[in-house]
Amino acid sequence: MAQITDIIKYEGDNSTFIWKHPCEDFNSFTQLIVHESQEALFFKNGQALDLFGAGRYTLESQNIPLIGKFLNRATGGESPFHCEVYFINKTEQMNIKWGTDSKVQYIEPTYGFPISIGASGEMSLRVADSRRLLLKLVGTEDFLSQQKLISFFRAFLMTRVKTYIAQTMKQNAINIFEIDEHLTVFSESIHSQLIPDFADYGVSLERFFVTNVAKPDGERQYEQFKELHFRQYADVAEAKLRQQTDIIQAQTDAQKVVIDSKAQATKRAQEGYTYQQERGFDVATEVARNEAVGQFTNLGVGLGTMAGVGGVVAGTVGGSMNDAMNMMHEKAPAQSVCANCGAVLPENAKFCLECGEKTAPAVPEGMVVCPECGKTVVKGKFCPECGHKFVSSCPKCGKETVLGAKFCLECGEKL
Repeated sequence: MAQITDIIKYEGDNSTFIWKHPCEDFNSFTQLIVHESQEALFFKNGQALDLFGAGRYTLESQNIPLIGKFLNRATGGESPFHCEVYFINKTEQMNIKWGTDSKVQYIEPTYGFPISIGASGEMSLRVADSRRLLLKLVGTEDFLSQQKLISFFRAFLMTRVKTYIAQTMKQNAINIFEIDEHLTVFSESIHSQLIPDFADYGVSLERFFVTNVAKPDGERQYEQFKELHFRQYADVAEAKLRQQTDIIQAQTDAQKVVIDSKAQATKRAQEGYTYQQERGFDVATEVARNEAVGQFTNLGVGLGTMAGVGGVVAGTVGGSMNDAMNMMHEKAPAQSVCANCGAVLPENAKFCLECGEKTAPAVPEGMVVCPECGKTVVKGKFCPECGHKFVSSCPKCGKETVLGAKFCLECGEKL
């Protein structure tokens, strides 16, 4: 019994753009089923008639069962009413690989040496005009795959890609060693240039990516300039690092000075004197060590000279020196000491209570007899004649002790 109707539906895969159904010269009332992601183009007697979208359709082919059997005898068993159906896959097909068939030759703009590079990437395509693609590219073939479609457009790809990359790198002076930074720009520009070429055949170039630029790694000349290029950045980075290190060191030294100054200022405040007074003490000590001021009369001349110089150089220092000397005179005790042992003598005593030595004449105020050399000198921490230390400290508590004392006035330690 002859088959009354046929059912025609897509039976290809997702990597195919156009697929022709094997059933031809089907009967009238044949059912056509088209999915959402497809279109179907109906050919009758060699003409592309109707384009069907998603849905179910009944096809009118003028081929009627039984009656058509007798009509076919006149044509040798073939139907005089020829009909075909082509399915077009409308989905966006991604991850389609492409690559240049040869390397691009050009002169590197930064260093001026000849170089050859290649390029590769991915793209995604979608059928935009089913009728145009089928009539202009497919013709009477049974299917159109991804690879076959790319082979049709290979000439456009190679011409656009190689020409554009070389021109862009030259015009914008793009360094070959920095080309990866410009892959997005390359992709977008080449994409816009290729869109009209694909659209002319009913294909939409949805996305286009340049993912890799093949450099001539291993070539002697290329490697030499590569080392030169990266060395200059390393030198700059090293110089910047040294500069930052020097700045940090200078800031650290400056901070140390500030901290030390604050510590000295705190110490002076705790001990009850100022920086100017400290400088005055130092000047007075230096005067006391000068042999020219060994005698009381010379002391007056020396102090006057130093005060004058201090007034010329810095009035503050000179004034502080005078203050320091006044403080030394104010603190000087009125009692005299033994020239032999240095013990303190009562007023008008003729013999020393400690060693029995006959006392020397009264020592003028502000002066002292050195127990080491016996000279009468300005009272201070050291004898300006022999360098003997007048002031000693307690070995237990560290406090200064009175000259000739046998016990510490602070802790009672025996000296």
